[in-house]
Amino acid sequence: MTGIPSEYIRKIIHVDMDAFYASVEQRDRPELRGKPLAVGGSRERGVVAAASYEARAFGVRSAMPSAIAYRRCPNIIFVKPDFKRYRAVSQQIREIFHRYTDLVEPLSLDEAYLDVSVNKEGISSASKIARKIREAIQAETGLNASAGISINKFLAKVASDINKPNGQKTILPEEALDFLEELPIAKFYGIGSKTAEKMKRLGIHHGKDLKSWDLALLKQEFGKAGAHYYNIVRGLQKSEVKPFRKRKSLGAERTFDKDLKGLKELEEAFDLVFETWAQRVESSELRGRTISLKLKSQNFEQITRSQSYSQPLKTTKALREAAWKLVVNEYEGQAIRLLGLSLSNFAEESKVVEQQLTLDF
Repeated sequence: MTGIPSEYIRKIIHVDMDAFYASVEQRDRPELRGKPLAVGGSRERGVVAAASYEARAFGVRSAMPSAIAYRRCPNIIFVKPDFKRYRAVSQQIREIFHRYTDLVEPLSLDEAYLDVSVNKEGISSASKIARKIREAIQAETGLNASAGISINKFLAKVASDINKPNGQKTILPEEALDFLEELPIAKFYGIGSKTAEKMKRLGIHHGKDLKSWDLALLKQEFGKAGAHYYNIVRGLQKSEVKPFRKRKSLGAERTFDKDLKGLKELEEAFDLVFETWAQRVESSELRGRTISLKLKSQNFEQITRSQSYSQPLKTTKALREAAWKLVVNEYEGQAIRLLGLSLSNFAEESKVVEQQLTLDF
C-alpha cells in the first residue's frame, strides 16, 4: 500500500541533460575537454549560462555573474553560446523521447518530463525506459543525461538531481511518503532560498515538519502557495505532462544583495538580468510583442509596467533598447532590491494534447 490515492499515481520520468551547453562545447571542441568552462559572459561582464563540471568544482554555477566565476576559478574558459547548435542537439534528444511516448513536456532545451504510464514499446518498467533513453542519448549524441522516475512530476524532478551526473533515481510509489517526510525542505522543488529560510525559522526543516502543519495555517503563512505545500508533501499532485505547452511569458529576475541607488547602479544590475533573460529568449526561439518590467523597492513596494509593440521584437538589440527604455521611464530614484524582465504576447501558437492516464505503476 502506498498511502497515496491511485488517481495521483503515474509513471513520470524527468530527464535532465548534464551541463548541457558546456557538454556540447566540450564534445565538439576536444581542446576544452577536462577544463573548467563557462558558456556565456566574459571575464569582465555578463552571466554564466552553463558551467562544466570542472568549473562547478570551484563553485561556478549558471546565472552567476561571470566576474565572480572568474574570481572563483581564474583558469576558467569563457565561450560564446551557440543556441542554433544546442537546439539541433535538443531536437535529436526529443526524437529519442518520442520513440517511447508522445506525452513529452519540454521545460527547456536540456530537460523534459515524460509520461510513460502508457508507452509505445509496452515496457512496464519506467526505470527501464529511463535507462534505455539515457543509453540512446549517449550513443547517438555523445552526451550524458540523468533521470528521475516517480509517481508525479514533482518527485521525478527532485529524483533526477540525486544521482547526477550520468545517473538515475527511482522513487517507487510505496517509498514516496517516507522519502517526502525525510526530504530537507531546501530540496523541495519550487521552494526557493527565501521561503526555505522562513520555513526553517518556523521550525520546518524536513518534509515531516511541513506535514505537521494544517492547511489553514500554511495558507496563513504562505498564501496560495500554502495549499501547494500541503498537497505536495502528501504526494498529491495531479499536474499532467502537457505536450506542446503554450508558454505565456518568458522572464528573468534577480533580488540583489544590496539595494541599488541611481541609474548607474541600476544599469549594471539590469545588464546581468538582461543577459540571462536574452539567453532564455534566444534558446526558446520565441518572439514576443510585449515587454514587462518589475521593480521592487527596499520597502517592498512593487512596480509592474508593460509596453507592447505592433511587431515582435526579433533581435537582442531591440529587446535591450525596449527594456532599458521601460526602466528609464519608470524609475523614480528609489532604492531597488529586485529587478525583473519578461516577454509575452508571442507570435507562435501552441496546441495542447490531451493526456492519457494510468493507475498501474
